[in-house]
Amino acid sequence: MSLPFDSAYRHGFARVAACTIPVEIADPAANAAAVLEAARVCDADAVAVAVFPELCLTGYAIDDLVMQDPVLDAVVAAIEQLVEASVDLLPVLVVGAPLRHRNRLYNCAVVIHRGELLGVAPKSYLPTYREFYERRWYAPGDDQSAQDIRVGELEAPFGPDLLFEALDIPGLVVHAEVCEDVWVPIPPSSRAALAGATVLLNLSGSPITIARAEDRKDLVQSQSLRCLAAYAYAAAGAGESTNDLSWDGQTMIYEGGNLLAETERFPDGPRRSIADVDLDRLRQDRLRQGTFDDNRRATGADASFRTVHFRLDPPRADVGLRRTLDRFPFVPDDPARLAQDCYEAFNIQVSGLVQRMRAIGGPKPVIGVSGGLDSTHALLVVARAMDLMGRPRSDILAYTMPGFATSEHTKSNAIALAESVGASIETIDIRPLAIEMLERLGHPFADGEPVHDITFENVQAGLRTDYLFRLANHHGGMVIGTSDLSELALGWATYGVGDHMSHYAVNAGVPKTLIQHVIRWVISHREGVDEREAEVLQSVLDTEISPELVPMGQDGKMQSTEDRIGPYALHDFALFHILRYGFRPSKIAYLAAHAWGDTAAGAWPPGFPEEDRYAYDLPTVAKWLQVFLKRYFAFAQFKRSAIPNGPKVSPAGSLSPRGDWRAPSDGNARVWLAELKAALPDLVKD
Repeated sequence: MSLPFDSAYRHGFARVAACTIPVEIADPAANAAAVLEAARVCDADAVAVAVFPELCLTGYAIDDLVMQDPVLDAVVAAIEQLVEASVDLLPVLVVGAPLRHRNRLYNCAVVIHRGELLGVAPKSYLPTYREFYERRWYAPGDDQSAQDIRVGELEAPFGPDLLFEALDIPGLVVHAEVCEDVWVPIPPSSRAALAGATVLLNLSGSPITIARAEDRKDLVQSQSLRCLAAYAYAAAGAGESTNDLSWDGQTMIYEGGNLLAETERFPDGPRRSIADVDLDRLRQDRLRQGTFDDNRRATGADASFRTVHFRLDPPRADVGLRRTLDRFPFVPDDPARLAQDCYEAFNIQVSGLVQRMRAIGGPKPVIGVSGGLDSTHALLVVARAMDLMGRPRSDILAYTMPGFATSEHTKSNAIALAESVGASIETIDIRPLAIEMLERLGHPFADGEPVHDITFENVQAGLRTDYLFRLANHHGGMVIGTSDLSELALGWATYGVGDHMSHYAVNAGVPKTLIQHVIRWVISHREGVDEREAEVLQSVLDTEISPELVPMGQDGKMQSTEDRIGPYALHDFALFHILRYGFRPSKIAYLAAHAWGDTAAGAWPPGFPEEDRYAYDLPTVAKWLQVFLKRYFAFAQFKRSAIPNGPKVSPAGSLSPRGDWRAPSDGNARVWLAELKAALPDLVKD
């Protein structure tokens, strides 16, 4: 039975917990009780997988006590107790314990779920150097593939070759390794990921020394990134013997190189990192990155793994979403990261333009400036490029071309900005030529009728671009395109001789929501701008986005792009998740509703004005998502198939037909709209 729309588990998420608990030295019964108490808390929190520290049923630092039969007998009894108590618990419990097998003792990850011992994975690599002495007690488990183990009256698969796959949660495939296993050049989790594991677990007893916590984070981050996986790490903490060492109880969860959750170190009680892992994202990354599976083919990594199946049976209720969501996925919330992204975006554009201008003989850049976001940003890019080339900014040929709907506000912004940048600025009134063309077309506007149709709009847009190309011919220049990634996604450009075309499109890889923040970054960092220029840039940011092609109506309102096609914030949200991950529309709607449902929830990008913070409910999200799907899949590709050159900026991708996105111009949106309608039948209309 399908889960309800509000369930995170319906949308490809699985909740994972990395738990640390205080332990009692050589007291498996007490430690099992602590594990069970934490497991019940995880169950109440709808956790699917909970990992605990290495040897947490006995304590890691018990030295020769681990060889004593009373301790080992108590471990078996504790595991039997946990298995029995797990019958009514949701999480898969992965617990550290020493276990006897044949003639040796093994340091194991014990996997338990709903009254079953699913399997036991022994540690493969035993540190016996510096403070470590594990080979005194344990046998390495790397040669134990295809084995079974008896634990009291229980029997289960045994070996490092075990994957645990949920039959009812697509993509949830778990693998456990123990501490040192991730410190070797080729960790067992690498082979497991190639074999299909998406959630990698590490049960760690790592003692703490100065800077070791950072080393662990580097390892876990890089392993999650390289393996295109989630990696949950749980280290031993309070209660371990401090004869010669100390313990910090570090826990963390990474996904594809991104930190999802962590806890403070040196806790005074149990702690857990909890996060909803995006299994869809991991699966999509692996589909796209073909070299991932090529590595499997080259190494034969999947040949020796066994898969143990289980049914999670997740709750049908809304359990929330334990994951940070960006309202603006192209725009980081962290100030330092945002500043770095803006710096890189700006300089990618600048360096691309410099290379193109140098390659074709140093023409004068020709640019139309409207006083809007895109042309403002493009002009800043051009100005910086001229500086790097040692050329005067006066060689920038900027033109403002007022039409029937150009406001004095945007016109004055355009002129003021060009002047403050140091560009040569000229005004060309396109209205006389537009009237002549409309007359020759027999358009009713030429006879005084207020008909503002697509022809009326595109006559103006086409004339502006036509002028720019002819001016470039006349002055030995090149036309700088200003249309951005968001407009290309929606097909919001006049095809051919219109804002669709240029000699080099510096903004083609930058979404509109990021452009706003790059301009804010320029203002806040005073990147080569004076106070007057900063004032003009702020005025541009404060101006409603409009193509200014239709005159103001009787209500005094100027034509608004977002009134017609929807909020760019929601369109960029959809674009990111479709272009980067290929997510289903229903999942995008679910994520957008969580990200945008409450202005007070979550972080906003630094510098985002308080008065401009807004929210969108699920019906609004669904309404504009339908518009996006129709335009993106069924309409706009013919324009994208013929766009000029421009640099890729975002790791989410570009829409160049020569790059990230290649699609037929005669496609349709039917399958995407049908998927959304099936999920939200009351909100999606035929």
